[in-house]
Amino acid sequence: MQEFEYNNGAQSSEDDCLGYIDSVYCGSGVDGTGLRCVVFFSGCNLRCPFCHNPETLYKKGEAVTVSALVRRIVRYKPYFRRGGVTLSGGEPFLQKQFLLKLVDSLHGQNINVCVETNGQIVDAEMIAACDGIICDVKNQETDDLSAYEKFFKECCRQGKSLQITNVLVPGKNDSIEKLQSLRRIVLRRDPSLKVKFLPFRKLCEEKYERLKIPFPYACCREAEDKDIEKAVRLWEDFK
Repeated sequence: MQEFEYNNGAQSSEDDCLGYIDSVYCGSGVDGTGLRCVVFFSGCNLRCPFCHNPETLYKKGEAVTVSALVRRIVRYKPYFRRGGVTLSGGEPFLQKQFLLKLVDSLHGQNINVCVETNGQIVDAEMIAACDGIICDVKNQETDDLSAYEKFFKECCRQGKSLQITNVLVPGKNDSIEKLQSLRRIVLRRDPSLKVKFLPFRKLCEEKYERLKIPFPYACCREAEDKDIEKAVRLWEDFK
């Protein structure tokens, strides 16, 4: 298993930077504004039991330079010209130098870049570099959301476009108490912010089987439309 440390980014040459990615997918309509090309970074600082991309946690990934990755992405530019590139994972903020150089190079190609992060690493420089932030709050197994407060504070200080998401797992984080706690931590920073609830799905089970590791949430029920509607209704009704 590849270990990643915050602030890493080995130099492959004087002007280039080496990073580790799992894959590149072009055609996402749910990872930011417009059609997106998504780069999945390898390595993560969390081990969420509902993770849909376990391959980014337990596999080393592909070593690639910024220049090589940009050349690959630019080939798809006609398809996402009204959208952009989303850096996902895994956790992109673990590979700081690689991320900064990649964002800078993509901006040089007039490509919009946003990042999907777990919000556990508060780094003003990386937050500033991206055009938008998608932060997924992991409150399924914990009630301590203090790390997110710091992250939201920095995003708001910079006036950064911030989208907050939350994977809704029935029986884990759909209670009134969990939703109220989430609402407090979000609205404390910006009363206009809302949370996009994402339904828990088990499409990733085959990945866990291939990796020969247990899927911790195998016994949990998938979220249905009525679960999402209930969460949204409760969120709006809270005072």
